[in-house]
Formats: sequence, structure tokens, C-alpha cells
Amino acid sequence: MPDFIANMEPHWAWLSLGVLLAAAEIIAPGFFLIWLGGAAVITGVVAWVLPIGVPLQLGIFAVLSVIILYGARKWLRDNPIVSTDPLLNQRGGRLVGEVLTVTTAIEDGRGRARVGDGEWPVRGPDAAEGAKVRVISADGGVLVVEAV
Repeated sequence: MPDFIANMEPHWAWLSLGVLLAAAEIIAPGFFLIWLGGAAVITGVVAWVLPIGVPLQLGIFAVLSVIILYGARKWLRDNPIVSTDPLLNQRGGRLVGEVLTVTTAIEDGRGRARVGDGEWPVRGPDAAEGAKVRVISADGGVLVVEAV
């Protein structure tokens, strides 16, 4: 182990751990590591201000981690993050209400329709090629349509 790590004051180790956990949250977001990073930073500040041993610091970190994680979970449950565009990653959901042209006749409930410059599989009532259909929902990668 390098000398600078072996000779590091515990409060610097806690502060460094807090920053590393916050950076890890940015790299691998999951909205979890940031709270542990906060507990580590608070533990580092307490260890800097008060002359306490490492076992007590570990206890403080553990208690703070549980309190902060529980508090954050409760707060987020009471104040959910609402997206301004809930269908951002659901292309099929964004197509609901659109009128499409059937490119492969819908027979036995299955066919294809033009969406932009491509084609999507569709499911719905039988329709001839060239017919207009409206998207009423999306089931995975298949658009559910109705006759216009």
C-alpha cells in the first residue's frame, strides 16, 4: 500500500470516499450511491471536528447511511420525479393517435404499415393495402390499429 494512503488521516479517507461515491453515481446512475456518498462526507466532517476512533466512525457511517437512505426513499415516494416526456423512450406509445397507411394487407389480424420512412408490424381488423388505419396502442414492437 502506498505510504500516502497508509498515513492518510481518517477524515480525509471519508471525504475522499464520499467524493468517489458521488462520482460513481454520475458514471453508473442508480440514485443510490449519492446517498452513501453523503453519509461518507458527513462522517468525514464529524471525524475532522471531533477526535473519534475509526470504529465509531464506521458506526456513524452505518447509522447515517440507513437514516439517509430511508429518508431519501420516503421523500422520493412522497415527491416522485415526474418526467416532462413520459413516452421519451417508447416510440410505439408516441405513435398512438397517428394515421398510417397499410403497406402489407392486414389479414388474420396481422400486417404492416408505413411509419415515417420505415414499416412497422401492425395488428388489427383486416384491411387492404393502401387503407388508412389509426394507432390505438402499442404492444411491444407491434402497433395495434383500427380502421379510420
